[in-house]
Amino acid sequence: MTHSHPKPEVRLTGIGVSPGVAIGPSERIGRALEEPERILIERSLVEEERDRLNEAIVKTRSQILALQEEIGTRADGASILDAHLLILEDSALLSEVFRIVETEKLSIDWVYYSVSKRYIDTLRKVADPYLRDRAEDIEDVARRLLHNLRLDGGEIGLRLQYPDTAILFARDLSPSDMIAVDRAHIRGFATELGSPTSHSAIMARSLNIPAVVALHGIPDDFSAREIAIVDGRRGIVILRPSQETLSSYEIEIEREKSLLSDLGTLRSAKTQTADGFQLTLSANLEFVEELESIRDSGAEGVGLYRTEFFYISQSELRSEENQAENYERVVRAMHPHGATIRTLDIGGDKFCPELFEHPEPNPFLGWRGIRLSLDRQEEFRTQLRAILRASAFGKTRIMFPFICSLKEVRAARQQVEIAKDELRQQGVAFDEQIEVGVMIEIPSAVMIADHIAKEVDFFSIGTNDLIQYATAVDRVNDRVAHLYQPAHPAVIAMVRETIAAAHRNGIWCGICGEVASDPVLAPLWIGLKVDELSVGVAQVLRMRRVISRLRSTECQKLAESVLNCGTADEILALCRKLTSQAYPELLS
Repeated sequence: MTHSHPKPEVRLTGIGVSPGVAIGPSERIGRALEEPERILIERSLVEEERDRLNEAIVKTRSQILALQEEIGTRADGASILDAHLLILEDSALLSEVFRIVETEKLSIDWVYYSVSKRYIDTLRKVADPYLRDRAEDIEDVARRLLHNLRLDGGEIGLRLQYPDTAILFARDLSPSDMIAVDRAHIRGFATELGSPTSHSAIMARSLNIPAVVALHGIPDDFSAREIAIVDGRRGIVILRPSQETLSSYEIEIEREKSLLSDLGTLRSAKTQTADGFQLTLSANLEFVEELESIRDSGAEGVGLYRTEFFYISQSELRSEENQAENYERVVRAMHPHGATIRTLDIGGDKFCPELFEHPEPNPFLGWRGIRLSLDRQEEFRTQLRAILRASAFGKTRIMFPFICSLKEVRAARQQVEIAKDELRQQGVAFDEQIEVGVMIEIPSAVMIADHIAKEVDFFSIGTNDLIQYATAVDRVNDRVAHLYQPAHPAVIAMVRETIAAAHRNGIWCGICGEVASDPVLAPLWIGLKVDELSVGVAQVLRMRRVISRLRSTECQKLAESVLNCGTADEILALCRKLTSQAYPELLS
């Protein structure tokens, strides 16, 4: 007689992009951009093909607007769908499609597919993770429009086979996939592709759905409706968990609920250590729809407003009026704390879709940040005038990204002065004393920080890039990901020197990279006397609790002790020794 044995528990590791724990029956789904048939057409049908595409665009626009209405004004989702509307009507892409249909006499379905696929494939090959992650938006729009071009009709959007599905497994999930599913039942998801900056990850955090990306190795025999656990904080997925594992995680879920309720009492509290050392705890912002969440979190303003979203598609989005209105909204919402607005930090591919065919070999070392802005001074001043106009309505700061030389700082400041003169001539009000600062994220900027500090009002350390440039590690490359070490002694030394240089020259210094919200490294930043930490909105209250449990005197001793450490492991060990005693309940 043959006895069947229960399948064993399987633990997989990916990248946690949205914290929390989700448990439930699972389902694996597949999503792909289907290639239409390549059909030659008669010249007489070219205009008909154009009309077909225009009708599909109208239908697709209606569907996206319906999704926007469904998701409402909640955080990032509506703004992401704004980007989808812009991609849908992108003039560069559509002009190329119409040109190929007319010159090569091919069906518009296949041409639209091939042009979109080229854009998607090119973006997925570039080094910059932000640009790579934007490929999913183009793919999402293309999939929807191609469906509407098909004559057979049928359902569109993500369709689940089982109504009780709680955990989704997929190669990738688009933002509209996440909106289309019944979010009342979906508790978590895991994908093979993606990164912390992908829009699906952003929306997962916005909707409070635990998520893990870059997950590989799901067994072929793992079938639908089997139980799975998604641990978005640790980046762990557990298939067919044992009863012991289930019990452990259920206890953790109840503990998390209690913790969140307790943290709510800190919304109006000061950000200070147990012995009275005060610093500013602000929030990072990507979409204006996050403003309400930021206010509710008790954040002390916006420490980093990423403005790349204005440049995702059509030029109308980045008009001076549109930007000024947007910045004013942010500044008013953050009164009296204010907002730090970073000028454009994106590569040439995003400005010029026609360059997708010939991308830069290494965008991380190429035409991005302040380099691009100084090469496109008219567009740069458009953004600067918009920021200056917003400064008339509340505390506003301008921040330049990707600075590597004093020459760049001076050139950028000169453009600010020109923008001010242009507004004066128009009689437009702005803050004459607006603060201007720079991101320190390139080692060369650290080495001349004293010189730069004499020319600006503040520093903000962009640790995400600083770690990559200091250690020569691409953090999204699986082969070298283990070498991406925020606690690397060289990185800590650069942070130490940057803060010290700022204070030597009478300016303040903040940290706005991911490490700003790491509770293990928090005592190190306090010990180095950082003035501001800018974190994700979901981390504001946790970090306020972290800071309140530490004593600055002990943190300063820790900062001195790490000078004798030669490895990241040694530094982390010292940090954990202190933090495990101060707030064990906040550590994973």
